[in-house]
Order: sequence, then C-alpha cells, then structure tokens
Amino acid sequence: MPTSPNPYELDLERNAANYAPLTPISFLARAAWVYPDRVSVIHGTQRWTWKQTYARSRRLASALSRRGIGLGDTVAVMLPNTPPMVEAHFGVPMTGAVLNSLNTRLDAESIAFMLDHGGAKLLITDREFSPTIARALELAKNKPVVIDVDDPMYGGGTLLGEKEYEALLAEGDPEHVWQPPADEWPAIGLNYTSGTTGNPKGVVVHHRGAYLNALGNIVAWAMPHHATYLWTLPMFHCNGWCFPWTLAAIAGTNVCLRKVEAGAIFEAIREHGVTHYCGAPIVHQTLINAPAEMKKGIRHKVSCLVAGAAPPAAIIEGMEQMGFSITHVYGLTEVYGPAAICAKHEEWSALPLGEQARLNGRQGVPYPVQEAVTVMDPETMRPVPADGETMGEIMFRGNITMKGYLKNPKATQEAFAGGWFHSGDLAVMYPDGYVKIKDRSKDIIISGGENISSIEVEDALYRHPAVMAAAVVSQPDPKWGETPCAFIELKAGASATEAEIIAFCREHMAHFKAPRRVVFGALPKTSTGKIQKFQLRQQAKSASAIDT
Repeated sequence: MPTSPNPYELDLERNAANYAPLTPISFLARAAWVYPDRVSVIHGTQRWTWKQTYARSRRLASALSRRGIGLGDTVAVMLPNTPPMVEAHFGVPMTGAVLNSLNTRLDAESIAFMLDHGGAKLLITDREFSPTIARALELAKNKPVVIDVDDPMYGGGTLLGEKEYEALLAEGDPEHVWQPPADEWPAIGLNYTSGTTGNPKGVVVHHRGAYLNALGNIVAWAMPHHATYLWTLPMFHCNGWCFPWTLAAIAGTNVCLRKVEAGAIFEAIREHGVTHYCGAPIVHQTLINAPAEMKKGIRHKVSCLVAGAAPPAAIIEGMEQMGFSITHVYGLTEVYGPAAICAKHEEWSALPLGEQARLNGRQGVPYPVQEAVTVMDPETMRPVPADGETMGEIMFRGNITMKGYLKNPKATQEAFAGGWFHSGDLAVMYPDGYVKIKDRSKDIIISGGENISSIEVEDALYRHPAVMAAAVVSQPDPKWGETPCAFIELKAGASATEAEIIAFCREHMAHFKAPRRVVFGALPKTSTGKIQKFQLRQQAKSASAIDT
C-alpha cells in the first residue's frame, strides 16, 4: 500500500524565520545587546564591557576579512589568558575561519609542525613566547603573517611581526557585519593533542558542538547569570573547555591570569569576587597547600571544576575542608573538554567526608548535551557489567564529539570504530551508572599477570602528609614483568624516605600493588597541570636497565 505523506513534514520547511544554525558567536552579540555595560573582561587594571568586547571582536573579524581570511582558513594564536585570547574566540570564527589555539608550553619543533599541518595564514603571538615562535617560524615551511600582542602585563620578549595587535584592530570596523555559518557543521576550532609519541593529531571541532557545550557548562555546573570566572585553566586547552563562549552566554566576567600561582589566585578571588574557576588536580593541590595567611578574607562561595586527571580523594577532601565547592568533570580534547560530570546527589552530603570523596571522585555520567558515555569491551563493543569491577574502555557518542582528525582519515576511522569515540581510558561502570577511570590503557601495570591501576596507587600516595604530587608508572622487572615505580614531589619543608612511602602504601592496599621504587623530585608537567608520564616511563626504564 502507498505510504501517506507525513502531515508534520508536508509544507513545513526550514526557513530564515524558524531555523538558525547554532554558533557560540551569537552569545556575544546577545551579551552586548542585553548587558552592554556589564564588565566582560578584567586584566590587571584594564576593564572592558560586553559592548566593547563585541566591538573589538568585530574589529578583529573585519581586519582579518580585509586581509583575505575567510571560510576554510586557519588563524593560529600563541597567547596566554589575556583579552586578545577571549576576542580571538569570537573574531576569528566571525570570518568563517578556524581558530587554532597553540599550546604555549610546546617546543619550537612542535609549533612548527602545527603551523605547517594546520596551514595558518596568520599567527597572533604574545611577546612572552617570542623565542619559541622565532625558532618555529624558521623551521616551518608555511610562513603566516605574524601579529604581536604587546601586553603591558608582561615585560620581556621581543616583537616579531609586521604589526601589533591593537594596530591590527585599528584596521577593522567596530560595526562590521559578520555572517553566521550557513550550517552548524563547519569547523570553529583546531586543537592539537599532546603527541607524546609521533606527531600530534589535529582535533577539529564544529560550531554546533561549541554552542552546545558552552550551554552544557552552565547546566551541568548550575552557573548563575553574571558569574565571575577566573582563568586558571589555559584558554588554549580545548578552547578553555568552551568557557570563553559560556561566559558570553551568561554575560559573566572573565578575570584574566597570565600565570597560575596560589597568591595571584587568592588575590583575584578576594579582589574581584571570583565565583568560579577550573583546573587540573595540581592547581587545586597548590591551593590546598598554600599558607593559611594567603587564604584569609575569602568569605563567599567559590565553585571549582577539577579535570585533566582523576583527582585523588585527598584533593577532593582538601578542597571541601577549605570551603570550596568542587565538582569533578571528565573529558578529552576530542569531546570539547568536559563531556561527563560526577553529578552530585543531596543525600551524599550526609555521608562521611571520605565516602563523599570516593563518590565525587568518579568520572560520572554524560553531560546534559552529550548523548552517551559508557564503558565497553573494545573488542566486542558490548557494555561491560555495571558491577564496579569489570574493566573496559570509556566511549562517547553525541553532539559534543569532534568532527575528526585533520588530514588523518585512518586515525579518525579508528577513533570512531563501531559508532563510538574510543577514549583510550580504562574504567568500570558502577550499578548507579557512574563511570570510574582505573587507568589509561597505556598506563595499566601488569605485574605477574595481575592488573595494577596506577591511579589507585597514586590515590594512596596523595594521602601521605608529605606528598605534594605523585605519579606511578611501570618499570621492567625480571621476575614479575613489570612493577610500579612512584615519582613523588614533596611539599615544601616536608621529608620522607623510600621505605616510609612503600610501607605507607602497603598499609592502604595489597602489598603487590605498592611501588617497588620511589623517586623524589619535581615532576614534569604540561601547562594544564597533567603529569607527563611518558617522560617518567623513560626514566623508570632507564633506571631499571642500569640496575640490571
């Protein structure tokens, strides 16, 4: 029998009146229209309003457009958390171009690769990074136009480019009429993964995902209108977890911070009434261990997100004891930053603090704007039992998942095998549907046929009163195949011995899981606070070879 036409589709078409492609740029236009005089950005003694930020972003878009930059082009930025970085998140995509935020801690060779691979037509760079950029430009085959940011809050470095950023803005029209994307699917950002082995991969994210995750941050974190947000998280990292766009959506205030230091953070919280900030566990650990005098005078509620690595229970406990409300989120560059959250339940607050920390330390459940987060056997692509014991791989599916890897179809296909994004993180699913990471697939330690979670060992180490930061990796062992090796950074003025640390771990876990070796010293970290385990693995391997 012939099928009757669907009456809900007949003569009901998309048109300009009922459909607009989603783009986070629209948040800025609205903030400037509704709250033109509210402070948008604070940087030292400088202040901008949302009306001014919109005008400056439009000037940037206009100046770039006049230089021929548009759809499909790339604009790279090498910037700290400063006003030009906020403006770039709007001005660059206003032209149809893609914003490539470069990791400011990378070496010249890595930056050169990204400039070539991403094909940047223009590079905006801060004087602080001039030595790295100068060398990268020598190495790169691609030669972008270079624009310098001469930030008054920084006193070193040299100018490399043809023009300073403010002069570039002067070329543009503050009333520039920008066009939203014709579709939600075009790219808005290009963010490179760390590339610990081989060249980094270029993660491409789209307008739809950026718009949705900007709103997802508000819903998941229950952010109020006009929140005051401190930029402890690098804006280059997953586009600042989409928070540049989030702050525009709620007409909040961006408090810029060039360098993450405990004193500067507490001072900004007091002076500007900061209500929200984000960071890796090491950032929160730094605040917990700051002198008591530094923490005085903060009487309002401060909410913080922790991500970038699984937070030890000691950090969750420490932040709560300090009076800060900490929420654990989880994600990767490929899912726009946070895509899962350990959503809290009211009844948890009645539990002992240690149990609260255990529950809040899980990676949690999907963000409101992500379709699904699950744990699967990567071979069978079937969900693992929700028993809190059976390990599988965390996988994502939904609107806040990348388009794919730039110019790398093989890696893209592998990442999306079976219709899910494969995170590479090993985890378990609890009966309540919450996910808990046990390890990265490359970080699991297999000793005598037994799996040892490096995260579990690290969690025990962080409970030692002398430990500031800890990382556990495998080291070769002639009998067991491999055993845990702990690298520890001690708190200022604290001391501990290898034997003491090992004995402490054995008190809190099965003896075979305790580290066999302990190395003391500063830990190598990325600019986002992640401990660079690949370096530690090399050290452990080299030390083991010497011993044998």
